[in-house]
Amino acid sequence: MSKTDVKHRGRLAQTGIYLGKLLRMFVYQNDWKVLPIGAFIAAVVTFVVGQNMFVTQEGTFNGAFALTCVCIWNGFFNSIQVICRERPILKREHRAGLHITAYVASHMIYQLLLCAAQAAVTMFICNLVGVKFPAQGVVTRWGMVDMGITFLLTIYAADMFALMISAMVRNTTTAMTVMPFMLIFQLVFSGAFFNLEGFSKKLTAFTISRWGMESVCTIGRYNEQPMVTLWNTLFKFRNVEYMGTKPILSVLQQIEKDGKMGEFLQWSGQNNQNAAFVSEAGNLLLNWGALVGLLLLAVVVAVISLEFIDRDKR
Repeated sequence: MSKTDVKHRGRLAQTGIYLGKLLRMFVYQNDWKVLPIGAFIAAVVTFVVGQNMFVTQEGTFNGAFALTCVCIWNGFFNSIQVICRERPILKREHRAGLHITAYVASHMIYQLLLCAAQAAVTMFICNLVGVKFPAQGVVTRWGMVDMGITFLLTIYAADMFALMISAMVRNTTTAMTVMPFMLIFQLVFSGAFFNLEGFSKKLTAFTISRWGMESVCTIGRYNEQPMVTLWNTLFKFRNVEYMGTKPILSVLQQIEKDGKMGEFLQWSGQNNQNAAFVSEAGNLLLNWGALVGLLLLAVVVAVISLEFIDRDKR
């Protein structure tokens, strides 16, 4: 048979073949271990922050940040090594007729299934430790459905970013070296705890953490919840004297005497609203769209990187 008579399988068939290979690896090479590990991490985090989540603004904000970090952590670990660890094999098979798009598509499908399982496990753990999700959704009718979609998109976006890194680096050692810097970038430029201005503020648009956090706070109806920070701060200064009196103590005692503490906390929350957390469908869809855009960008960069794998002399 001449060389010109050799027929290669099409992209769809190759995608199916590689997807089958990945599913077998999940079972026989213990790739399933990412699920219990992710469950343990989620359990630890929600045990610490879950009590006040969706109850107060501070609890919702801290819980949103923590759960978003859990999702990003799970996504990064899913695929940070999957391509670079088989780079020599991929190079040979690409020269033999493998389509890079089929190869990446198989990883996308497999990782989507894995991320869906992790999102479901995270939701289960949150319910197990007593996190009370909002009953009313923002896009759908159910808050838990909206939250599950958010977890899935956050994990999947992080997964695809890690896949991109795995496609670009030389080996697994380099991949694991780069991953902490990716995590630091997500934390620092999330806009959660640092006051970012100018160019640094624009970088938040490229962080999964920002869009994941804003989605959770939007679904959790952050702007409708009471704020306790102001009361706690005033309480710390209750014994401070001014011109021989304790004015803060007098005000706090009067509020408690009148039974207005709940109204005070609610008033504090109304004056601490965040426009990014408005519980409207358009706002949440924008956040979801940003996550989808980031994961697609990562996929495109991964494909382009692997298309030049034959020129790789490493």
